[in-house]
Amino acid sequence: MNLDFTQIVPYIPFMLEGIWVTLGFVSVSIIFGFILGTLIALIKISRIKFMVGLADAYTSVFRGTPLILQLMIIYFAIPQLTGYNIPPFFAAVLAFGLNSSAYISEIIRAGIQAVEKGQTEAAQALGVPYRPMMKDLILPQALKNILPALMNEFITLTKESAIVSTISYLDLMRRAQVVGSDIYRNFEPLLFVGLIYYLLVMGLTMLGKLLERRLRVSD
Repeated sequence: MNLDFTQIVPYIPFMLEGIWVTLGFVSVSIIFGFILGTLIALIKISRIKFMVGLADAYTSVFRGTPLILQLMIIYFAIPQLTGYNIPPFFAAVLAFGLNSSAYISEIIRAGIQAVEKGQTEAAQALGVPYRPMMKDLILPQALKNILPALMNEFITLTKESAIVSTISYLDLMRRAQVVGSDIYRNFEPLLFVGLIYYLLVMGLTMLGKLLERRLRVSD
């Protein structure tokens, strides 16, 4: 069968809208995941064994099960138990945010532990309270070191975002499926959307490398 990309031309604006839909929910998810992941990381380095155990269990569950399973549980299973339907956008943000927070917590924990212990000891010797010490001294240095890793997490979420098409959320992948069912040809719209995903990931990768170079120069 010959390829015929002329059939998808009228649908190109519809598919391109999926870029902002995809980046929109991925950006919200990474912000949610970053905030929650930071809290979990702080719990992991605390001395409260019970809380540390809960944080480790949380990380283990969300890193040890497939993201698509987590999405399905949130979108299909939880409404079965509660009787309330969850909108696709909220389900996608919740699943991706919770999953991402597990990975981000490990990234931030490693970044905090990479900061020289001497700085923490000096701050404690000067009587600086724990919260200001973390907020003004430790976390800024840790974040500077882990920004490339956080960028990689953003790229990973962008690639994995295609699975939200399984809950009929109109992201890039779902729009390609809609076009394919409309014109009875799937290869052309999927190839077109695949190219968009590739360009998005390459653009974010280049941005990440640029950020990493600037961090090296500032050091």
